Amino acid sequence: MNFSSLSKYIIILTLCFHVFTVAAQVKLPAVFSDGMVLQTGKPVKIWGTAAAKEKITVNFGKQKKQTTANDKGAWQVTLNPLAVASTPTDLLVKGSNSIVIKNVLVGEVWICSGQSNMDMTVAKEDRYWCGVINEATEVAAANYPLIRVFDTDFTPSATAKDDVTGKWETVSPQTVGHLSAAAYFFARDVQKKLNVPIGLITTAYGASTAEAWIREEALLNVPVCKPLVDSFKNKLNKYLADTAAQNKYIAAEAKWKIQTDSAKVTGKTAPKAPRNPDPVRDQHNASVLWNGMVKGLVPYTLRGALWYQGESNSPTAKIYRTIMETLIKDWRSQWAQGDFPFIYVQLANIGKTYDSLPAKGGSEAIKREAQLQNLSLPNTAMVVAIDNADANDMNNVHPKNKQEIGRRLALAALNIAYQQKNVYSGPLYDKMEIQGNAIKLYFKNTGSGLVAKEGELKGFAIAGEDKKFVWGNAKIEGNAVIVTADGIDKPAAVRYGWSNNPVTSLYNKEELPASPFRTDAFDK
Repeated sequence: MNFSSLSKYIIILTLCFHVFTVAAQVKLPAVFSDGMVLQTGKPVKIWGTAAAKEKITVNFGKQKKQTTANDKGAWQVTLNPLAVASTPTDLLVKGSNSIVIKNVLVGEVWICSGQSNMDMTVAKEDRYWCGVINEATEVAAANYPLIRVFDTDFTPSATAKDDVTGKWETVSPQTVGHLSAAAYFFARDVQKKLNVPIGLITTAYGASTAEAWIREEALLNVPVCKPLVDSFKNKLNKYLADTAAQNKYIAAEAKWKIQTDSAKVTGKTAPKAPRNPDPVRDQHNASVLWNGMVKGLVPYTLRGALWYQGESNSPTAKIYRTIMETLIKDWRSQWAQGDFPFIYVQLANIGKTYDSLPAKGGSEAIKREAQLQNLSLPNTAMVVAIDNADANDMNNVHPKNKQEIGRRLALAALNIAYQQKNVYSGPLYDKMEIQGNAIKLYFKNTGSGLVAKEGELKGFAIAGEDKKFVWGNAKIEGNAVIVTADGIDKPAAVRYGWSNNPVTSLYNKEELPASPFRTDAFDK
């Protein structure tokens, strides 16, 4: 063997050794990184990859846990329940190499998901639809070193991924502007009440459907949800077979990049990016966001989940209850941490003007009813937002008063997750009684008593045996509401707030609004 051949041989061996060494290194998912928050009071799971059969040691505080990676290199340890820690500590993971995660706190961890109203940030920045009321004041005051946020990037996938892309950030005036507004205001209120660190894992994306966040196997197990998977598979197969469409997009994207670079140089507005025809990049399609933005977070130990979504499920409004029940049940199953608290926001009112027709209906009303019915699942709570639309632009699908949404989410969490005896919900319809020419409505969650906002009860429609609704005359009687109407002697049903943008008025004295509802099943 000559010198040249020997040199090449040595180089090849060196490269092979380097590749083997890199492949064998201990690795952690992205969510285990500097600035993280671990859950207090529960066994905490730490996991990652290494070489097959590699011995792993995890040190945190006074705890030391050891394990051995399996044949595929996967490993996991469970720390004993941790006490709250506001003083940063390092997490050490050691195998053939060592990883030190710095600035780790211990407190309360919540995963926050959904579509644009969860994704909507505190400040407008470069997204025209973002920004809350009193934006500048809120940003300047956001000095909360004990609130940390891990924000997951938009990474849809056709297959389930073991990791996500994202990083932890500490809430400050420099960071809060690009963080989820609903999640931040929730954390701010809970942190003030509990005085513990709060960790938020936000994984949300605008215009996404609920089914995009659900595991494919879970959808396939529910007959009415299976067509959602079939539809995505059909679109994907068609796209993969259409090379012309793929090449057309590649060319359009290349042209767009050139135009964008030119616009930056000249100071002009960059052109809109061409639409990617790949169905995997479409946040409406089944499981693509679970695969790329949730699977890699499981089984990170957490206290509960916050959810704000539903606007994009109008085409599937009639099965939205089932879709959401599937999501909640499967997330709980995948995390294997019991029926953890799942708190969601009922859809806000929306429309150019208030609806003038009694019980007009609409897809928003159907979805709100589905969300009301989802309360049948254990350890769930619902934030009613039927009064949250912007007063000066009720047709804005992204209401700016996320402070109130965060406050109501926090009230619910303090009750169902932290067992505080507060009033956390507005009135919820319970049952009805027909009393002559009147219908008496009974409610749960009446708090200190029912009240009519601005003094007059509005939004109640009543129908007789002909099923034709007219505006009713409503009055409060104790913790019940009596509804009548001229010309209806034999009432059959009442609907309240039953439209996309209804007039509403019923609250409890804690200033929490009643959920829209209907007592009938006329058109189900």
